[in-house]
Amino acid sequence: MREFEITTPLNVEITQKELINAAARSMGVSPKSVGDVRIIRRSLDARGKDVLYRFRVEGYLTTENPVDKYVKINYKNVEKGHPVIVVGAGPAGLFASLKLIERGFKPIILERGKDVHSRKFDLAKLNKEQIVNQDSNYCFGEGGAGTFSDGKLYTRSSKRGDIYEVLSQLVLFGADKDILIDAHPHIGSDRLPAIIENIRNHITEHGGEYHFNTRVEDFILDGDTVKGVRCAGGEEFTGVAVILATGHSARDIYRLFAKKGWQIESKGFAMGVRVEHPQSLINRIQYHGKYQPFMPTAEYSLVAQIEGRGVFSFCMCPGGILVPASTMPGELVLNGMSNSQRSSKWANSGIVVSVEPSDIPEYDKYGVLAQMEFQSAIERASFDFGGENLCAPAQRVTDFLKGRLSVNLPQTSYVPGAIAAPLDEILPKFITSRLKQAMLVFEKKMHGFITSDAIMMAVESRSSSPVRISRDAESYSHVTLKNLYPCGEGAGYAGGIVSSAMDGINVASSIK
Repeated sequence: MREFEITTPLNVEITQKELINAAARSMGVSPKSVGDVRIIRRSLDARGKDVLYRFRVEGYLTTENPVDKYVKINYKNVEKGHPVIVVGAGPAGLFASLKLIERGFKPIILERGKDVHSRKFDLAKLNKEQIVNQDSNYCFGEGGAGTFSDGKLYTRSSKRGDIYEVLSQLVLFGADKDILIDAHPHIGSDRLPAIIENIRNHITEHGGEYHFNTRVEDFILDGDTVKGVRCAGGEEFTGVAVILATGHSARDIYRLFAKKGWQIESKGFAMGVRVEHPQSLINRIQYHGKYQPFMPTAEYSLVAQIEGRGVFSFCMCPGGILVPASTMPGELVLNGMSNSQRSSKWANSGIVVSVEPSDIPEYDKYGVLAQMEFQSAIERASFDFGGENLCAPAQRVTDFLKGRLSVNLPQTSYVPGAIAAPLDEILPKFITSRLKQAMLVFEKKMHGFITSDAIMMAVESRSSSPVRISRDAESYSHVTLKNLYPCGEGAGYAGGIVSSAMDGINVASSIK
């Protein structure tokens, strides 16, 4: 087997014959000696005169057996298997459940929110009527936060395990096979709900259980061993282990741990704004003025080091929209999402600043919850400025940099609307000063990024969990509570759909 690269113009489809001929040239053999060719990676390159696709290809001789990276799994019937309680039906919980079924355990999934279909109605009320359902919103409910945030699958790190185990299962449940090879794969918020439903049906068909509208509020303990959970409605569930995959916004779980004295840690996270540009501008910048309608909607990834802190783009949504991701009344949080076609006329991204405990000494009184309480305080301040209709405090980018209130604001995709506000009065100075410096760096990387047509809106604060639930590095079990397995973004060990899913797989694999 030999790997090689081939490039093609963006609007030209590569043929199997061309792949075989390229493999033959790479291996120094005749085309008849090539047994198989497989594209393993596809990326876009707009750096040169022409916009190209770059393909990374594996070529095999007729005497070689190709390596199949598409992971096929033997799922068992686990109706009578040992029960494992899985708290949360986001990617960590769902992929942990699939791994449990493979290993013969019976997952009992407890989700505080609603099923993915019913969840859509609560999202509509949140956008149109500004009614926040504390258990069913953009963060809580079947599928977790990623379901309605484009479905980006950008993680390519192999440190956590085999990413193809995640991608292959997503394809099995309805995702396009292109996610197996694309450098920046995504599914889209219009297609993810059906995939999530297919996963649920698969789990229940193999003997697993789902319980929606079931919020866990405490654990059943025998000494220091977790035997099960107690729920807000009075239900109790017991099993051989509990996987805690509640997501990064389950503050009630963090408060429970702090109250009971169970070990958790304060951890760094990031906070900033959502920046929205016309997508046509981002297309023009990224394609160097060569954009054509057949080309993929352009995206970007930006990072700068300012005063010892990272400032970076987060959850970039090309052809997307902005949505209210609040999980409690009286707070305002923004997020972005886009459908599979990425066809809206806007591009948005979080532009966030790393926040460490040393940045907020005034919150030291909250101990391990200091970062979380700071996060909550800024979300309340954003809400107070915008008002009860979840209007977002906003400035044009140019006005923000000059420290002046915007006289008017550009049109935005954010349905509840925007209100002109001095972001310097909502976000702390250590964040706004770094944002201003970083924007100048980003302008050098993407000339035209700073424009009066771009709007900055507060606040983007749910980039990751501000708390880590301590666990043993080898067993994945909580350091003091036996049989409890903190997992995914909410436990502070992942960020995004793929890394959360991989963490769920690793946790489920460790249960004995």
